[in-house]
Amino acid sequence: MNIIEHVGSFTKLMKLTLTIPDRWSMFGRQYLREIMKLGIDSVFIDIIISLFIGMAITIQMKLNMSNPVLPGYLTGLAVRDTLLLEFSPTILCLILAGKVGSNIASEIGTMRITEQIDAIDIMGINSANYLILPKITAFISVIPSLVIISIFSGILGGYGVAEFTDTITVTEYTQGIQYSFVPFYVTYAIIKSMVFAFIISSVASYYGYTVKGGALEVGKNSTKAVVNSSIIILGSNFMLTKLLLT
Repeated sequence: MNIIEHVGSFTKLMKLTLTIPDRWSMFGRQYLREIMKLGIDSVFIDIIISLFIGMAITIQMKLNMSNPVLPGYLTGLAVRDTLLLEFSPTILCLILAGKVGSNIASEIGTMRITEQIDAIDIMGINSANYLILPKITAFISVIPSLVIISIFSGILGGYGVAEFTDTITVTEYTQGIQYSFVPFYVTYAIIKSMVFAFIISSVASYYGYTVKGGALEVGKNSTKAVVNSSIIILGSNFMLTKLLLT
């Protein structure tokens, strides 16, 4: 399939997916299950990665900005804005594309090759809506919390460097964190992450839903889902940055 065919197939799938559920009680149960699987289960890796990234950025910024002309608080400011503007909304979503995206694609792909999706269709149920909509809505709902946790963990990691090493003083670090704060940056990070969450969940669902063949094809399509969603996220990141910050 070429890119135009993929876009057409994706659009048709989303048209089937983004409809009102036939049974809200069933949708609610699926939604809560996906919240746990896609969101809660990602909190640990979110915290660990953000902590170490915050620590690394703090050390690198301090070493590269070690100049008597530059004020000491610039390190904390750079850490805060790096986490807010790029790492937590964008790089974190690229990481989750690997974890969450492959999970979604392999789960739906396995259901496709074992003919479970065909059985759902035969029963008169909209299988795309039943399987995909809860995943998309759940991931979009939970991603703002993951971003906030990531920002907090990254800043905490930098604070740990200030507290337990002589790289930077706590006073300089906290001053930089508070200096010239722009509240819209938090909104910007959440908006970007929600767009990326839709990209990850919908693209992964598409590659899982349209898989043909056997178990080997499920693995290939899971890889394609991660790669293509990452590329789309990077392109969307440029456009959203241009749209929201200029």
